[in-house]
Amino acid sequence: MRIVLPGGAGQVGQLLARHFHAQGHAVTVLSRTPHLSPWKTLPWDGLIPGPWIDELDHSDVCINLAGRSVNCRYTPANRKAILDSRVLSTRLLGEVIATLQHPPAVWLNASTATIYRHSLDRPMDEATGELGGNEPGAPDTWNFSIDVAKAWEEAFFSAPTQHTRKVALRSAMTFSPDPGGVFDVFLNLVRHGLGGTNSPGNQFVSWIHETDLIRAIELLIASPNISGAINLAAPHPLPNRDFLRALREAWGTRIGLPTYPWMIEIGTFLMRTESELILKSRQVVPGRLLNSGFQFTFPHWPPAARDLVARWRDQKITR
Repeated sequence: MRIVLPGGAGQVGQLLARHFHAQGHAVTVLSRTPHLSPWKTLPWDGLIPGPWIDELDHSDVCINLAGRSVNCRYTPANRKAILDSRVLSTRLLGEVIATLQHPPAVWLNASTATIYRHSLDRPMDEATGELGGNEPGAPDTWNFSIDVAKAWEEAFFSAPTQHTRKVALRSAMTFSPDPGGVFDVFLNLVRHGLGGTNSPGNQFVSWIHETDLIRAIELLIASPNISGAINLAAPHPLPNRDFLRALREAWGTRIGLPTYPWMIEIGTFLMRTESELILKSRQVVPGRLLNSGFQFTFPHWPPAARDLVARWRDQKITR
């Protein structure tokens, strides 16, 4: 297959590029900061057409992962960059794909599980999940993230690409042992004795192991009857206190200092990021994947945590 990955220089993009390249597929990554890699990498800014259009023409798959990192404070400038980098790049791809003589058969576009409301009471699948926005008492930063997710999907699904099947990837946190990823962040807390419960501790954590993310992407590419929004998350989200307990056990420590909401707000302010990742309850489940017969390699967090910790240690030795 010919696979084009706009915004493929980030963690998930590199996971997919590495996997598909190893499988013998022709991979092209579109990046604002191209660098030498085993696959083709071309420059793009997500705003205007360029030579990368030739890669989309006659391609089989487009997987758009473009978007400025949300690991920052939500200042007015950063909010604009977060929104524009997602919506404008998606609109651009839609406009280009609509004009191609030989457009890709399928376009997978990143979205986020954050689109669902803060949920302590029940799981959120694609059929019955409630989208968030303006819930009583919800912080402004939570509503902003939901507004971005909705605008992102609207730009995607409104694109007139009648010959290209479209799937929005409502992904939970993707865990891999790679340096700098979200798993690395959580593990660093545990390693330094700070991996106790993030109070109140009953907020749910939705996640997916990299192995299952890749396998799910392969299924979506190969399934012409699947389109629309798909939740990419393991089927068993769990409360924060249980999530961190399992990670401590996988690392081999029982010590983990708890943190309270006021401490989290101060800490995330000093780290120039937001507390939403820790405090919002994401109870997202993959209804459509399970209904399609997909079987997760890592449906439960404790075995996934043990696998990731072991591989993190192996990579640390070889670095």
